[in-house]
Amino acid sequence: MRQKLVVLGGTLSLLTIAACGSATTGALGGATSTPTAAPLQTPIPTPTAVATATPTPTPVVVHATPPSAMSAALTLRSVGNLGPILVGPNGRTLYLFMSDTATMSTCYGPCAQNWPPLTTSGTPRAMGGVSQSLLGTITRQNGTKQVTYHGHPLYYFIADSGPGMASGEGVDAFGARWEVIDAAGMAVIK
Repeated sequence: MRQKLVVLGGTLSLLTIAACGSATTGALGGATSTPTAAPLQTPIPTPTAVATATPTPTPVVVHATPPSAMSAALTLRSVGNLGPILVGPNGRTLYLFMSDTATMSTCYGPCAQNWPPLTTSGTPRAMGGVSQSLLGTITRQNGTKQVTYHGHPLYYFIADSGPGMASGEGVDAFGARWEVIDAAGMAVIK
């Protein structure tokens, strides 16, 4: 049994030496490292230009008349040096056309394309300083209901791209002047 242990011990010693000593002796007696292969490098693909079609944007349809609100809510907003003036449900400035009468709009065709009427399918509502008793509607030639204030049919101006603008104030177009409106329903003339 002793012989088996010696043989087994010797075998283990040789294996340990073989595993730990992976260096070889050079001509001058110094240790040299065992050459190893360099790791393989994966080639990086070079990007190539690929012709792709640029999608053509879909045209946006712009309506001359903004979509009517179920019940247009009007309020006041200070714009520039005009003081508090009437604005529509979208916050944009509203105008009156000096050529209109209390019961009829005179702005149709190209005029209504540049000055879209404020229309509603419900009863207009007053908010924030606007008088409910001054709100009303008239029926346009196409059957839509246009909102009025103190008897004046109300319009937006196409050049006012958002709230806080009053580019149409004092403009003379389509045969008469366009003016913004104050809380009393009067034209603000600056």
